[in-house]
Amino acid sequence: MGSFLRSLTPDQQVSLVFVVLFGLLTIASGIGLLLSLRERRAGEDPTGERALRLRDNQALLRSSWVMMLVFWVGWAAGEGVAIVLFGLVSFFILREFISLSPTRRGDHRSLVLAFFAVLPLQYALVWTERFNLFTVFIPVYVFLAIPVVSALRNDPQRFLERNAKLQWGIMVCVYGMSHVPALLLLSFPGFAGRTAFLVFFLVLVVQTCMLVQHIAARGLRRPVAPAISASFHWRSWLMGLAAGGLLGAVLAGFTPFKPLPALAMALVACVAGSLGHLVMKAIKRDRGVTHWGMDGRSVTGASGLLDRVDALCFAAPVFFHSVRWTFDL
Repeated sequence: MGSFLRSLTPDQQVSLVFVVLFGLLTIASGIGLLLSLRERRAGEDPTGERALRLRDNQALLRSSWVMMLVFWVGWAAGEGVAIVLFGLVSFFILREFISLSPTRRGDHRSLVLAFFAVLPLQYALVWTERFNLFTVFIPVYVFLAIPVVSALRNDPQRFLERNAKLQWGIMVCVYGMSHVPALLLLSFPGFAGRTAFLVFFLVLVVQTCMLVQHIAARGLRRPVAPAISASFHWRSWLMGLAAGGLLGAVLAGFTPFKPLPALAMALVACVAGSLGHLVMKAIKRDRGVTHWGMDGRSVTGASGLLDRVDALCFAAPVFFHSVRWTFDL
């Protein structure tokens, strides 16, 4: 099997990965359809816990299909299209984040700046591979510019809270997500044409960690932060990290890493992603929302996308800069 994979060109290897992933999604969608039909025939209560869990799984599958199509179109059409597509993802998840927080008329200029200036400029910096400026543009320049624009609107009511909310949304939804397509532009010696595997590596290890953590938490009592998450336990969290780290070591052959560095990189991504997911849950509880995709519908019109990619938004910048520092890129 290993010799067969090595005999393939980089494009053929990426194509094979897409075939496998689309096949798995097709099987999962088929199983979901059968379970849905079985539920309807059994006449179960549509508001019951089992029915709600099934609809949540269906929403997860739809989001997974959307994200996989984004990856596929981006890879097939080239790096430029991939950057544009991830920019659109950032736009929708930022819209979802802002929609759950109250705004005032004094915030309108800051919001316009965030959506129509900061977001496209951040992705333009990715496109032109100006990674040094890309790294500090939002944490330094935008962080200072947003409150200045807001102050000029002469509205001091809840000024700190309003600006902190917008700055936080930009950091997570724009800065964090923009590091995913940036991985495609890294130049590794002897790894040309295969940087798409870095994106797959990041997504697969983080999602595996989150899935194992969620499954392992069932039946466990005394969560670490019960007011924020009933599924975050130290034991289940460590099990998720172990699963993600081991998967990273297994996937080392598809990356520029050797097994032990791949294990370390996977653990770095999984720690950042899982703890970031917990932080986003805390924000949702603060806003009085338990699930942005309740009943398969988003309250903001973005199909609950932020619920599905919040861990990735935290993991991507940590993973990206860890890779750059490790390989001195």
